[in-house]
Amino acid sequence: MGLRIDGRNLAQLRPVKIQRHYLDYAEGSALIEMGKTRVICAVSVEKGVPPFLMNQGTGWLTAEYAMLPRATETRSPRESATGKVKGRTHEVQRLIGRSLRAAMDLEAIGERTLKVDCDVIQADGGTRTAAITGAYVALCDAVSTMRRREMIRENPIIGQVAAVSVGLVDGKTLLDLCYREDAAADVDMNVVMTDDGRII
Repeated sequence: MGLRIDGRNLAQLRPVKIQRHYLDYAEGSALIEMGKTRVICAVSVEKGVPPFLMNQGTGWLTAEYAMLPRATETRSPRESATGKVKGRTHEVQRLIGRSLRAAMDLEAIGERTLKVDCDVIQADGGTRTAAITGAYVALCDAVSTMRRREMIRENPIIGQVAAVSVGLVDGKTLLDLCYREDAAADVDMNVVMTDDGRII
């Protein structure tokens, strides 16, 4: 296998580092680093569920995703300043939420909502896959907090979930693309998988 921009083999992940309990106040949090990409993930526990789930005895999990203006090589305007959330942001938020819900028994948390915030502080490709993997770690710690506070009795985590990008660059299939590879890719995709082999 040939070497890539950063010296990796074609099927080699970038170095991954996860720092748990990164924030003092969130029920669960983590800073994940995948190469130069860094994402802060936090999970908050709130009472109540969206109207479509009220009085059904189940909980909900939803995600929000944002990128700091200077997470990239050139500054990007804050979406809050423009007054409009981009379609890409909605897509990423739905992907994160759907991925994490695949690892949860939401009935086990009662009528509560788990709100997941993923904030990219430095972007070098793979921000959404880093967000999913980091948010899963933060979610596990949030559940531990809920059990410690006797908010729930049973563990609602029913599996593990992680994500990685794959792309085709100059006819070669690459794993875990950095930004320069992603920008040059003819095809790229994000793969989210549970520990029992389900692809989300």
